Amino acid sequence: MGIIRLAEAPDPEILTHIGARLRTLRKASGLTMEEAAEGAGVARKTVYRAEHGDNPTLLTLVRLLRVYDRLSALEQFIPDPEVSPMALLRDRARADGSRTDG
Repeated sequence: MGIIRLAEAPDPEILTHIGARLRTLRKASGLTMEEAAEGAGVARKTVYRAEHGDNPTLLTLVRLLRVYDRLSALEQFIPDPEVSPMALLRDRARADGSRTDG
C-alpha cells in the first residue's frame, strides 16, 4: 500500500486506498472475510466489495471498524470541529446581552 496524496487523488483511488486499509485491518485482526462479515452483520460480499474500494456505506465502515476494534479511528477521521476564538467571544457577548438583572 503506497502513500497517496489524498487531497490530489481522484475519488476511485481514495476508495481503493480505504479498501486496502480495511483489508489490512481485517488481516491484522486475524479474521477471515466470513468472520468479519458475521461480526459486522453484513454479507461476505459486502466486506469483499469494501476491501476492493467499491464505495462502502458509512454504516458498513462503522460496523467493520467496530469488529476490528478500531472505531476510535473515526475521532481522527472526523474530529470535533474547533471553535474559533471569535465565535467564543460572539457567544459570550450574546449570553451577556441576553441576561436580565433581577
